[in-house]
Amino acid sequence: MRAFALGLILSAFSLPCFAQTVLKSEPLVLAPYEIAFVQDTSCGVGKVMKVTGAIRGLHRKKVCVSLGSAQASLVSATP
Repeated sequence: MRAFALGLILSAFSLPCFAQTVLKSEPLVLAPYEIAFVQDTSCGVGKVMKVTGAIRGLHRKKVCVSLGSAQASLVSATP
């Protein structure tokens, strides 16, 4: 019973750590396969651009996703 209660308490504290920050502009440096969420006007209302870093010589992958599916939080952050 103690292990179950401890696991429940730890999961309550770890869930907010999974939220992503939405940036105002695309970062200049992005590690390969690293993901950044950017609030961009080219995406529709309620959507953000998901930018995935690439290895040298390849282009970054940019996709518009909805906020609910990406589990992002709107926090003002500077790149």
